[in-house]
Amino acid sequence: MDELTLTEALLSMKLGNPPSPGEHVVVDVDLVYLHDGTFTLALEVLRRLGAERVFDRRKVLLFIDHAAPAPHLAAATTHLAMRRFARKHGVKLYDAGAGISHQVVAEEALAGPGDVVVGADSHTVTLGALGALATGFGSTDAAVAMASGRIWLRVPEPVKIVLSGEPPGWVMGKDIALALLGALGADGAIYSSLEIRGPALKAISMDSRLTIANMGVEAGAKYTLFPVDEVARAWMEARGRKVKPLSPGVRARYSDELVLDVSGLEPMVAKPPRPDNVASVSEVDGVEVDQVFIGSCTNGRVEDFHAAARILRGRRVRDGVRCIAVPASRRVYMELLRDGTLEVLAAAGCIVAHSTCGPCIGAHLGLLAEGEVAVSTSNRNMPGRMGHRESKVYLANPATAAAAAVTGRIIDPRTLLPRGVRLMEV
Repeated sequence: MDELTLTEALLSMKLGNPPSPGEHVVVDVDLVYLHDGTFTLALEVLRRLGAERVFDRRKVLLFIDHAAPAPHLAAATTHLAMRRFARKHGVKLYDAGAGISHQVVAEEALAGPGDVVVGADSHTVTLGALGALATGFGSTDAAVAMASGRIWLRVPEPVKIVLSGEPPGWVMGKDIALALLGALGADGAIYSSLEIRGPALKAISMDSRLTIANMGVEAGAKYTLFPVDEVARAWMEARGRKVKPLSPGVRARYSDELVLDVSGLEPMVAKPPRPDNVASVSEVDGVEVDQVFIGSCTNGRVEDFHAAARILRGRRVRDGVRCIAVPASRRVYMELLRDGTLEVLAAAGCIVAHSTCGPCIGAHLGLLAEGEVAVSTSNRNMPGRMGHRESKVYLANPATAAAAAVTGRIIDPRTLLPRGVRLMEV
C-alpha cells in the first residue's frame, strides 16, 4: 500500500484492487443528494426510467437550500414536489433553513473516509476534506444513482499539493484556496484529483479544510482530498463517527506536484471576472464596495463568522454598504447565537439571515444592481453570478470581507485585527 495515492487507496476500498488513472470503473455509492436547484430534472429522469423507488431510502437525501424559503412561485412549486417525493419514498428531506447541503452532510458526518458520494452540485467536492470520494454530477447521473445505487467514474489523474510552512495568524483556508487556484488556473486540474498534504496541515482547521476542498472544483478538479490525520479524526469522532488514519503511501506516484509555502501568504482576493484572477489584498486596496456577503458553502462556518466578528466587534457597517451574513446551517446559526457572535454582527448593522445559498447564486437576499461592487466569501465571481452582469464580485476571506463592510472599501484586514490573533481554529 506504500505506493498508492490517496485516490487509489480510497477507490481500492470499493473495487478490491487499486485502479489506474484513466480507467473507467463502476462503483457502489454510499450517499446521493440533490437540492432544489437540481431536483426537478432528476425527477423527470426517474420518471423516464420508470424507476418506482430509490435504491436505498437511507442513502438518499434532499435539501431545500438554494432558493429557500421560496422567493417566487417557481421555487415554491419545486419545494412542494420535493416534499411530496420525500414522503412517498421515505427519504430524508432537509427543509428550508436546515442548511446548505454540503455543510449539513459534513457537520453531521454523513460522509466519511472511503465513501462514494454523488451530489447533484459541483461543490460536493467539499466532502473530500473528510476523505470521501465526493464530487458533483449532473441531475441525470444523480437520478441513475438514486435508482441503481451505482455510478461510473473515470479514475482521475492524481496531483500532489504540498502545503509547507506555518500559516500566519491572519491566514484562513480561503487564502490558501485562492493561492492554489491562482497557481493552478481555472483549467489547471481538469478531471484531476488534488491530494492535499504537507507539514502545514497540522495547523489547518477542519473548517478551513472544507473551504479548500470546496474550491478545488474552480480549477476543474474531480476531487479535492485530504488525509485522515489527527485533526480530521478528532473532528469526525466528536460527531460520532469513528475513523482510522488514512494517508497516501510514501512511494505514491503523481502526475504533477505543486508546493505552496503558506508562511508567506498575505490575505488573498480573487478579482472579477474569474475565481483564478487572484491577487494579494494590497493589490486591490481602496476598491469601493456596495455590498458584502459573508456565508455560503465555502465560508459560512463557525470559524468564518468568528473571524468576521473580530473585525466587526465595536464597529459599524459603513453607511451606504450592505453586509449580509448567512450561516451555512441551522447548527452553525445556533452555535453563533449561543456564543454571542450573532449579536456582534447584528449590533454592527449586518443583515443576519437563515441558511440559504440565495446571495451566492443571485437568487434572493441581496442581488447586485448594474455597476455595483461586492466582496463575497463565496466561491465564484463570474459576470452575473450575484445579480446584474455589469456588477462586480471580489472573493475574499471573512475577515477581509468584514473589513470592507466597515470601511466601505477593500483594505488589508490586518490593520483592523487584534495583534497576535489566529483566525483558524484548530
